[in-house]
Parts: sequence; structure tokens; C-alpha cells
Amino acid sequence: MTATASQTAGPFWHLIDFPAWADLLRADGPNAEVAGERIILTGRITDGDGAPCPDMMVELWQADPAGSYEGAFNGFGRCATDDDGMFRFTTLKPGPVRAAGNAFQAPHVALTLFARGLLHHLVTRLYFAGEALNEQDPVLSAVPPIRRATLIAQPEGAGVWRLDIRLQGERETVFLEV
Repeated sequence: MTATASQTAGPFWHLIDFPAWADLLRADGPNAEVAGERIILTGRITDGDGAPCPDMMVELWQADPAGSYEGAFNGFGRCATDDDGMFRFTTLKPGPVRAAGNAFQAPHVALTLFARGLLHHLVTRLYFAGEALNEQDPVLSAVPPIRRATLIAQPEGAGVWRLDIRLQGERETVFLEV
């Protein structure tokens, strides 16, 4: 029997209505009435040479402001990167998520990246600079200190957080095996 040829993901992103999926707080969406701190998550995805990565799809998954995945908040979104490799989500800032025992994970967002040239998706996390729980987060604390900055979004004005993602090379973002 002959094996099926490998195929990379995409580029089919133009077939999906990403503007609606990237705004988790849109008036006609499931989260329109959920309370919490409204934020914008943005960043630029680049390759190992620092060139922008257009035609990528970024998926977001997060807890609600109380740290729950089971409430009324739908914490899933998708967006395509633009010609400059930029992505942007409008959402609510997640709360700390209970971990094993009495521990908590720091507020974070899971990001999954899909692109042409990738046979498998890439998974990473976005943490928020200045969160007290960052020091105790079981995932973040397992990352060597010198590489943790690749997972920590920085504030860029009121309610705007930015995390640039580098796919390979120097300053490569930490990707998780899940």
C-alpha cells in the first residue's frame, strides 16, 4: 500500500470570516454580555530571517475572567495574519486557572499556529507581563529563564498587549509539545 503524500496546512484562510472570529466580544456573538476587562491581543509572526509570515492562521483558546473554561464565556477565536504577519484579537483578560492541588496557573492564552510549510501546527502560550502568578506558573517556570520572555506579552497602551512570535532561529518563541 502506498502512503498518502504529506500536505502542509493552508492557505485556505481566505475562505473563513476571520474578522468575526477574531472579535470574541462582538455584539452579535456569545460573549456580548460577559463582564470583564476588555483587551486587545496583537503581535507579529516572523520566520527565522525576521521576515513577516502572511497567510497564517492563529487560534486562541482562553479561560474567562474568573479562570474558568466552563462558564458563559466562549474563549475560542481565530484570525489570519495580514501581509505584515500581524494578528489581532479582541477579548477579555483571562483570570488565573486552577492547577493541581491548591496551585494556580497565571492568566494566559493558548495560541495555535497553522501555516503553509508546516506539517504540524505549533502551540505556544501568551502570558501577561507583571502578573504575580507568572513566577509560580507550572508551565512558565519549566521554561529556562532566558527564554521566558518569548512567552510574555508586553503592554502597548491601555488594554493592548503585544507578543511577537518568531518561528525559528535566534529569539525563537518557545513552542509546547501537547
